[in-house]
Amino acid sequence: MTRRALSPPSIHPPFARYSHGIAVPAGHRLVVTSGQLGITADGVIPPDAEAQADLCFAAIAAILAEDGLSLADIVRLNAYVTGREHMQGYMRARDRHVGDTPPASTLVIVSGFTRPEFVVEIEAIAAAPAP
Repeated sequence: MTRRALSPPSIHPPFARYSHGIAVPAGHRLVVTSGQLGITADGVIPPDAEAQADLCFAAIAAILAEDGLSLADIVRLNAYVTGREHMQGYMRARDRHVGDTPPASTLVIVSGFTRPEFVVEIEAIAAAPAP
């Protein structure tokens, strides 16, 4: 996909590895995921944010693959962590899993999720050429 990062010189550069905006060319389809939590198919929840984020990205990859897309096609991420101490683990996982052009991204600290052992939730929007 030929997507283009949008980073106007008139605004402050990104604080981490993300793009302020992503331009998606005409004729592309979108896939939107629900928020994914860090849990294995058999119900195991790792205790740390980085391992949970890796599982979130694995789930997102599986969802995108259902429509022929991959993590490299992500144009937007919304991520939620339950504390500042989880931000770095999430960001390390994100940086391993996103493509060469980092997506537009938001990271928010929230008070919690449906179960207290979850510390990260990630949702994504991906775009790819229409079939």
